[in-house]
Amino acid sequence: MANPGDGDRSFKSPRMGRGMWVWAIIILFVLGILVIEGPGEQARKGAEIAYSDFIEAVEKRRVRSVIIERDSGAIRGEFQISGQPSGEGGRNFTTSAHIGSIPELESLLRGQHVSFSYEGPGIWKEFLPLAAWAVLLGLLFYFLVYRQMRGGGGMLSFGKSKAIRVTRDKNRKTFDDVAGIDEAKAEVEEIVEFLKNPSRFQRLGGRLPRGVLLIGGPGTGKTLLAKAIAGEADVPFFTISGSDFVEMFVGVGASRVRDLFEQAKSSSPCIIFLDEIDAVGRKRANDLPGSGIETAQTLNAILVEMDGFQSDDNVIVIAATNRPDVLDPALLRPGRFDRRIYVDAPDVKGREQILGVHVKGVKLADNVELSIIARGTPTFSGADLENLVNEAALIAAMLGKDSVDMASLEEARDKVRFGREKRSRVRDDEERRSTAFHEAGHALLTRLIPEVTPLHKVTIVPRGRALGATMQLPEKDEYNMGRKRILGEIVVRLGGRAAEEIFLSDITNGAAMDLQQSTGLAKAMVCEWGMTEALGLPYLSSADHPENELFPINKPYSEDTARLIDEEVRKILDRGYVEARRLLSENRGEVELLVAALLEYESLSRDEIDVLLTEKSLGRLQELRRLAAGKSGKTAVVPAPEIRTVSADGPIIPAEAAAGIGVAN
Repeated sequence: MANPGDGDRSFKSPRMGRGMWVWAIIILFVLGILVIEGPGEQARKGAEIAYSDFIEAVEKRRVRSVIIERDSGAIRGEFQISGQPSGEGGRNFTTSAHIGSIPELESLLRGQHVSFSYEGPGIWKEFLPLAAWAVLLGLLFYFLVYRQMRGGGGMLSFGKSKAIRVTRDKNRKTFDDVAGIDEAKAEVEEIVEFLKNPSRFQRLGGRLPRGVLLIGGPGTGKTLLAKAIAGEADVPFFTISGSDFVEMFVGVGASRVRDLFEQAKSSSPCIIFLDEIDAVGRKRANDLPGSGIETAQTLNAILVEMDGFQSDDNVIVIAATNRPDVLDPALLRPGRFDRRIYVDAPDVKGREQILGVHVKGVKLADNVELSIIARGTPTFSGADLENLVNEAALIAAMLGKDSVDMASLEEARDKVRFGREKRSRVRDDEERRSTAFHEAGHALLTRLIPEVTPLHKVTIVPRGRALGATMQLPEKDEYNMGRKRILGEIVVRLGGRAAEEIFLSDITNGAAMDLQQSTGLAKAMVCEWGMTEALGLPYLSSADHPENELFPINKPYSEDTARLIDEEVRKILDRGYVEARRLLSENRGEVELLVAALLEYESLSRDEIDVLLTEKSLGRLQELRRLAAGKSGKTAVVPAPEIRTVSADGPIIPAEAAAGIGVAN
């Protein structure tokens, strides 16, 4: 992105339009009149005195000059200043005389040698300030009320739509800006073609699809894909979030929906994008009186407006959500959001393409290989990858580098997932030693159990809230796991607690996340994957029962079954823990060697651990470290610390939990 001032361009401040100059001149003119006719006129008139006092002052020759208004008899004059020559200044006054007494007043003034003159009618002088005030109040009304009503802003626009209109020439996105979701792009190509040439389909009796629902996790590119559809079709794009419809007053959301659809129809062909539609499209709870009245009315308005589309409206409504399970069935029926497009997390090829898009504006070093970074970031969404590239650029800039190299990208990846390294944290020897045994237990079990995800790196350097971590890296994207693999992963996760108990004769609270992950895997084996003989094949998970959102105490199984589930989960965990203790007890020497290396170097890569356990000595590892330190400008490629443990239906455990195996709190 070019900055103002790049090349021969100079930054220019926006100029005021001709209309703004006209309004500015009018306002300055009115204010000038008020200033002149206000305090200035009052000072010119002076103090008001009685007519008798005026006559007395004339007789005593204290009046210097007089101005008489013929029609009103008003008199303005100027006193002589006491003790000063008659030629010097004076003090102003006003009074009024009867029209019939003016001839006598003239004689008196001539006799006392007072200069006087006559003045015509003063209607304009009296009217001018009133006119100025009227103009000023009119301007205030125009700007504060009329313009707000006409422009759709202010308090009178409460029921107006808050949608942002992205025109053809503003922030245009195309499919070239979208990467990693080739299948989703292929599904929307016919929508683009329909918007470009609707007659091609209408002549065969086809109609424009009214609603398209984009389903995917946060950051997978749903909004970007919708903008790209509008950009490719070269049509206007209205975007609004579902939460923007909802207000504290019932009926406001429905009014905004109607206003949005009216704007869209007047700009057709166009696209309406409703982000996070689950904010207003949730299942209506008819059994709970008074609950969700505003959201229900807003949803009803969306349904009615979509049903009211004519064949020639050429308006497509695209909605995005990551919770399709909570949407109202009326929203998903044919004729509304009947086309569903799944925007999944990118695979390794897609991640490389996404990184290629985001590094276009970044100066990269020659040693950067995006394929390695892509391989090391499974479960990363497009937003995660964009954040990774940005963090790498910031890290490189802070270190004074001329370009973003692999080391910066790797540090950014670890920072995004685990947080910044905290090497300055003060830890005593006992804490470092317990962390080293905990992580060594995880690391060794990943080598001893062939079915699990391969080891990538182990460290006892604190990152974020973790005191240390054992990181695993899959050789490829994985979408399925066998029973042996799952049981092996449970054993690996319990290895930290087992190592503490064996080698320290004590246990710490560092295994909290390990226990959470292993329990989640065991419970999924029992309730979702049918991997136990005691319970067999029934699907017993309560996560897919929407009624449990309102009544969590309801379960799709009996209390006896719940008790049996708890027993089976406990058996799986106990067997895994016994296996972890057995393997670590049989390989005590390897554990102690790993601990010694971690206490000295704090972080070990997979290759270094292979050398260490093969040579059974720290000597070879020390030699490798010296050789690596002697290579100038060379950075060892360290793939990302991630675990990809997913079933055919999606992740077994959350990505942030999967990446944190072996985290010691």
